[in-house]
Amino acid sequence: MRHPFRRHNLSPRLLPAAAVAVTLLLVARPSRIGFLAGAALVAGGLVLRLWAAGHLVKTERLTCSGPYGHLRHPLYLGALAIGLGLGVAAGGWLAFGAVAVAALGFRFYYLPYKERIESARLERHHGDAFRSYRAAVPAWRPAWRARPAPRLGRWSLSRVRENHELGTLLGVVVGLAVLALRGA
Repeated sequence: MRHPFRRHNLSPRLLPAAAVAVTLLLVARPSRIGFLAGAALVAGGLVLRLWAAGHLVKTERLTCSGPYGHLRHPLYLGALAIGLGLGVAAGGWLAFGAVAVAALGFRFYYLPYKERIESARLERHHGDAFRSYRAAVPAWRPAWRARPAPRLGRWSLSRVRENHELGTLLGVVVGLAVLALRGA
């Protein structure tokens, strides 16, 4: 596993997310039911992120397999599920408020920003293939019927590592463990 505290992971644009995470841990008042419901959301988000990261080959190939056949941004949807799940697991009104503000910022600022930037980059690299993919596959709400994917690759643990998701997994598991201890 690559070191999760690489300089890329410590960029200023991630400070709001880190501030919300620390706030959640400080104000956490987990109940058993809230923790279990939140942990289920977190698990779903982690599974989606790991599934997506195992298919993703950044920029050099237009990834259409796995969850990318159902939606264009499975990593971001997984991150949103993890964030909401941690907020539910933390419990309390302040945690709920922090997660609500973060989710609104994520949905209405970060996601549209990333859609613009990534779509422009992928269109430059892949042209008509990306335009066709973008027209067929929704950005945020999964399509139940997957777009047929070219047989370019299968899920791979080495891709999960290359896409730095093991650090995400470690951080989320540590966060859940801290919340579990706070509720004990």
